[in-house]
Amino acid sequence: MRKNTVVTVLLVAAIVAIVGVALLVDSRRSGDEERFVGTDSAATSRIEEDHPDYQPWFEPVFTPSSGEVESGLFAVQAALGGTILGYTIGALRSRRRTEAAAPTPPTAS
Repeated sequence: MRKNTVVTVLLVAAIVAIVGVALLVDSRRSGDEERFVGTDSAATSRIEEDHPDYQPWFEPVFTPSSGEVESGLFAVQAALGGTILGYTIGALRSRRRTEAAAPTPPTAS
């Protein structure tokens, strides 16, 4: 097996293990709290519990009409970020390969 293949298989196995552990830890939670909530929701509920008279400094500019719309917008944001990151990594890798393949000019001595 080539080295690249082994590295790819190990990375995929690591990702599967991380997701599996996260799901296992989450499945052992108890209580009525909502599953898979983000840190924003957890922070907001904690602030409301500790300081019931707290008034936010800002109001949202745009509030999605439902949770599905919010999830969809988050997915679009994640896809856009992943695309930009993938393009950047690909461009840098291509540049490095091009520079490595280019003949080096002779040096004057």
